[in-house]
This record gives sequence, structure tokens and C-alpha cells, in this order.
Amino acid sequence: MHELSIALSIVDIAEKEVKKNNASEVIEIELEIGKLSGVEPYALDFAWDQAILKTVLEKAKRKTLYIEAKAECQDCGHQFEIDNLYDECPVCKSYMKELISGRELRVKSLTVI
Repeated sequence: MHELSIALSIVDIAEKEVKKNNASEVIEIELEIGKLSGVEPYALDFAWDQAILKTVLEKAKRKTLYIEAKAECQDCGHQFEIDNLYDECPVCKSYMKELISGRELRVKSLTVI
């Protein structure tokens, strides 16, 4: 389960930001996770509870924004939502596409006190 290592990395980011800002804890954290990032939401929820114990995130409210995956066809230019990296363009049926969004995995914001 790589979600535990992701959660621990997020804790590390939060702890560094708290230290950098001479704060004591995080009251809110916002995450952005793309549909094709490889993160399993339920596994992250499970790992999160263990990863934040006795850390600056222990009492923080977590907001998670899940971002839909979008691609642009390189043959016809059509932009469309995808569920898998191997989805075809719904207009011209081409498999040649560039991913526009959906692989995000980032801490969008931290509110510290």
C-alpha cells in the first residue's frame, strides 16, 4: 500500500511548513488528487488516520479535491474526460492524446496556527 508512504510524505511537508512559519499545528489541509494519480481514496483514508497520529496534522481538518482526468487528442484537437490512460478519442477514435489533468498529487494549502 503506497498510500501510507504518501500520507507520511504529506505529514513531512506539513511539519516542515509548521516549523518554517514558527507555528505549532495545522488546522486545515487541502489536497488535490487526480483520478489517474494512482492513489486509491479509501486506502489513503485508512492510512491517513495512522500517519497523522501525534503529528502537527492530528487535529487538522482535511479537504480533498479529486480532479477528473482530461486529455486532448493529438489528431483532432478534441478535449475529453478519460477514465484510463488507454481511452480513445470519442470523436476520431485515435489513441494519440496528451493528458491535461488527472495525475495531480499535491498539498494545495495549509492553514497553520
